[in-house]
Amino acid sequence: METSAKNPPRTATELLRQKGLRSTAQRRAVLDALTAGSHATAAEVEQRIEAAHLAAGPSRQGLYNVLDDLTRAGLVRCIEPAGSPTRYELRVGDNHHHLVCRVCGRIEDVDCTVGAAPCLDPLDARGFSLDEAEITWWGVCEACRPADA
Repeated sequence: METSAKNPPRTATELLRQKGLRSTAQRRAVLDALTAGSHATAAEVEQRIEAAHLAAGPSRQGLYNVLDDLTRAGLVRCIEPAGSPTRYELRVGDNHHHLVCRVCGRIEDVDCTVGAAPCLDPLDARGFSLDEAEITWWGVCEACRPADA
């Protein structure tokens, strides 16, 4: 099926096929679980699949294989905040960044202020052709900050 900006994929099956992947029950379940909330760990994805009572939920190793397949295909982005498990999100290809709360671990997306990748340029690219910058700001979210701060 041909898709374009005028005709984006509407279902997980169409999205998978657009990327050249077979539309398996496990892949659709993982995509559905990630639709339920961003920045999910593999364990949270597994819990969401179980809570949805999907009999076709993958094994633990199968889950990691599916997440890897979806990441390599560009359907899922994984981020690895220091001291935190890898997290997965469906927002891909837009060079956005993240805010992370040091207290509760909440993660919020932040749009790139420049609007074009890679957003920032290093002093010396050392021969690299740059196409993306990944920035994580750390702090304390409003909910975790003491009222008198």
